[in-house]
Amino acid sequence: MTKENKDLLMKLLQQHKALGISDQIDFDKFYLYSIITHSTAIEGSTVTEVEAQLLFDEGITSSKRTMLEQQMNLDLKVAYDYGREWIKQHEPITVDWLVLLASKVMARTGSEYHSIGGDFSAAKGELRKLNVTAGTGGKSYVAYQKVPARLAAFCEELNRRRKAIDPTDVAAVHDLSFWAHFELVTIHPWADGNGRTCRLLMNLLQWEFDVLPTKVLKEDKAEYIQALIDTRESEDIAVFIDCMTKLHCQHLQMDIDQFVKSTSEKMVDKLNIRQKLVDKWSIKPSLAEKLVDIMEFVADKDQITTEEIVSHFGFNPTTAKRYLRQLTEFGYLEAHGGNKNRTYSSRGD
Repeated sequence: MTKENKDLLMKLLQQHKALGISDQIDFDKFYLYSIITHSTAIEGSTVTEVEAQLLFDEGITSSKRTMLEQQMNLDLKVAYDYGREWIKQHEPITVDWLVLLASKVMARTGSEYHSIGGDFSAAKGELRKLNVTAGTGGKSYVAYQKVPARLAAFCEELNRRRKAIDPTDVAAVHDLSFWAHFELVTIHPWADGNGRTCRLLMNLLQWEFDVLPTKVLKEDKAEYIQALIDTRESEDIAVFIDCMTKLHCQHLQMDIDQFVKSTSEKMVDKLNIRQKLVDKWSIKPSLAEKLVDIMEFVADKDQITTEEIVSHFGFNPTTAKRYLRQLTEFGYLEAHGGNKNRTYSSRGD
């Protein structure tokens, strides 16, 4: 990537880390769900991130979406879960492994093909035995007879680059992942699922070296596809790498802006509650600060115990019980159970 893009990327990643955005509860899960939802959306799925969360966590399907769309998301979730565990082993990436990965991406939605070159199954991740083009009137991809050899050469070069890379060079890791994405999608080894599988491989390489994975949002589709076309026509990988870096920087900036805004809003709410404790309940400002901290601690948990408050804040048990009792009396917390097994939760309203 260019020096300008690298400098911007590093600046944004440092801000992202300094703000602790990735340290939020369930950040990793929801970031993954977003990646999956947008990757399938690029291929035509209309499942939203909220619907995907319900589908993945609760098994609740949406009556507004087709079963095919929801199966696309379920398949890709399984593929990501498998790939993230596998990539930690730093094993060589082989043609057989890519076939296995593709089979997970297409498990429920892959078709059986009967062509002059022979029969094959997309659901099994089998390499195509027919020729394909990049859309109507588009440039033809590699002839199917050459796919196995091209794919083997790609794996060899990818593994060489993985071994040679400096894992602390974040920009180099992104360059590698973007290069792998482009090379694999250019070979186009499968009759279906190429885009999802290539974006999956890109993200797995990023996870392998512990860098924040790149999203390709559905809103990015036109720019993303155009970058693939322009790169093929110019035979200049820098075109695609710069496009992907730019998109990644845009999404990082969006995350940072949204986090700062939400944090500011939370700060205002916190100040308002603290002032209400002081004015309405005649609580000293120093005590009101502690009570608000407890409320903030309880807010993202189903239930907490006195012992958890003692452990987290360093209060003695008597003080912790008094604070929890006060917050319950003021209506900010709800108490559950008897004295020996009492728990507390935030009020639903």
